[in-house]
Amino acid sequence: MISGLRFYDSITDADADAQGRIGISGSHGGMFAAACASRAGLRAVILNDAGKGLNDAGIAGIRALSDQGMAGCAVDCMSAEIGSAQDSYDNGIISYANPVAQRLGIITGLSVKDATKLLSEAPEPAGMMEAVPEESDVVTVHGLEVLCVDSASLITAKDAGRIIVTGSHGGLIGGNPARACKAEARFISFSDAGIGKNNIGLSRLPALARRTIAAVTLDCHSCEIGNSASALETGVISAANQTAADYGICAGMTLKDAIRRLG
Repeated sequence: MISGLRFYDSITDADADAQGRIGISGSHGGMFAAACASRAGLRAVILNDAGKGLNDAGIAGIRALSDQGMAGCAVDCMSAEIGSAQDSYDNGIISYANPVAQRLGIITGLSVKDATKLLSEAPEPAGMMEAVPEESDVVTVHGLEVLCVDSASLITAKDAGRIIVTGSHGGLIGGNPARACKAEARFISFSDAGIGKNNIGLSRLPALARRTIAAVTLDCHSCEIGNSASALETGVISAANQTAADYGICAGMTLKDAIRRLG
């Protein structure tokens, strides 16, 4: 392993030690995650492509990093579990490299281990991405109050009992059930992030069923990952846990129709 690597199951865990390092993260490659990587001071980053999804939202941030002269790559979600930086390093295969990374010789199909060797020569970024605000809004759907958050990190314990739509992926971060949801919500939705290796993109669902929280994932090609408004507007359910099924919610149903079942 080359020196200077830093592992983050979630890119939001990046801290002052990130400055000038090469980050490997289990987070998706959307705009918010990329901005976190940039603003943490990383020199280069590898994120998960989350199935790429609608409008290539799963790699949109990695593309944007090239505007700041920062090398960025995406890992194929079928090669490494989203939410696991270690699996990305051990088993990940590159599915996308931005122009800065391409100039270092990184191509689709390269292993992450080989890509990190090339990223060791990455230049210091010329600039830094602007912070991407994570939207949080309360809307009414079929007469029910719904909290929409672009990232599940915005949920607090005070959101217990709420119906919540997130833009986050449905994988357990670092495989930790305690990070499935920070509130005892009534219902919550996530992107399936391409479902991915070992069905990791669905792994929050059984963890939340054990807490009797109804939970679903949305087909990543039906709505943009990282965008709760997109999830609510066009999201189509790809999987539902048993608690959600008890409401009559099932795969193939739109998210709005699923919320109607909660009334």
